[in-house]
Amino acid sequence: MTASNLLPLPDAAWRRRFRERLRRWYARHARDLPWRRSRDPYRVWVSEIMLQQTQVATVQGYFERFIAAFPNVTALAEADEEAVLRLWEGLGYYRRARQMREAARAIVLDHAGRFPTDRDAVRALPGIGRYTAGAILSIALDAREPILEANTIRLFCRLLALPLEPQSKPAQEILWAMAESVLPRNNVGTFNQALMELGSEVCRNRTPRCDECPVAAMCSARAESLVDQIPATKPKAPPEPRHEVALLIRRRGRVLLLRQPDGGRWAGLWDFPRFQVHAEHPDNLRRELIENTRRQTGLRIEPGERLTTMTHGVTRYRITLDCYEAKPVSGRLANGATTAKWLRRAELDAYPLSTTGRKLCRLV
Repeated sequence: MTASNLLPLPDAAWRRRFRERLRRWYARHARDLPWRRSRDPYRVWVSEIMLQQTQVATVQGYFERFIAAFPNVTALAEADEEAVLRLWEGLGYYRRARQMREAARAIVLDHAGRFPTDRDAVRALPGIGRYTAGAILSIALDAREPILEANTIRLFCRLLALPLEPQSKPAQEILWAMAESVLPRNNVGTFNQALMELGSEVCRNRTPRCDECPVAAMCSARAESLVDQIPATKPKAPPEPRHEVALLIRRRGRVLLLRQPDGGRWAGLWDFPRFQVHAEHPDNLRRELIENTRRQTGLRIEPGERLTTMTHGVTRYRITLDCYEAKPVSGRLANGATTAKWLRRAELDAYPLSTTGRKLCRLV
C-alpha cells in the first residue's frame, strides 16, 4: 500500500501555494546562523550532526569552536579522538562525535578528502542516515533531496492532520512522500531550511504560533482544531530509578580517571570510577564500594565521606549519583596506562568527561 492510499497528499495547486508562502516568509524571518554563512558540505555536515536532538541556541557556540579547531575534513580526520570529544563535551550523544571522526577518515581515505556528492556514498559514511544525507546534499549542493527531522515531521503531521504516531512505518511512508512531493525544482537547499525554520520557530511542539504561520490557512490540523493533539505521541514509561556512586580516589595529590570502554555509556570519555550500587545499610554499602572498586580497578580502597549527591537522566534511567572520597590502601591498577591515569587537578581540563564528570572535577 502506497502513502497516497494511506492518506491522500495535497494536490499540485496546494503545493504551489505552499512553496510561495513559505519562501516569502523565510526571506523575511530566516535566522542568521553560523552554518548558514557557507554552503561548504563539511560545515553543513558538522552542523547537521550537532543539531540532532540538540537545540539551535546550544549548538551555535559549539559549532564555531569546532570549526575553528577542525576547519576541514582533513583536520578532523587527523585529530586525536580525545581532542574531538573534549570540544564536544556537554553536547551529549558522544557517539556522534566519534562517528564524525570515523567518517572524516573514510572521506580522506576513499574520496581524496572531498565530501562525496553521491547519495549512496554519503549514506555509507558512519553516522549518516537518510535525513542527514538529504540535508547535506540539498543545502550544500542544491540536490533535490527530501528531509525529515523533528521539526518537519511536526509541521507535516499538522498540515496533513496525520492521526498516526509519526515514527510508525505507515506514518513514515506518508511523511517521506509529503517531504518529497513539496520539493521545488530549484533552490532546494533554501527551501528545506525554510521548512525546518518554520517547524522550529512557528509550528512549535507545545506553543505553536498559528497566528504567525504563513500557511495556517492550509493546515488541516488547525481547520479541525487538532493542533494540540498532533503529532500523536506514545505514552512514555516513567524513568527507572538507579543509584550510582562515583569515587574521587586520591593518591599523592592526584586523582584516578578511567577511560570508558567502547560500546558502553560515554565510550571514549574519561570518568572517575563509577558503578551502580544496591545496598542501603551503611556497612553493606561500604563493602559494596570496596568490592566494586577492586573489580573495576584492581585497587582496595578505604571509602571516605560523601561529598555530594547529584540527580540526572540518562536514557531510560533517573540516576541518583553519590560521590565519595576514597584512598587506595593496597593493590595495583588492573588497567593499563591508556585506560587509567593518576592526574593532577590542572591536568583534568585536557580530558573529555561527561557533564557529571566535569562537575565532579570541581570537588577535586
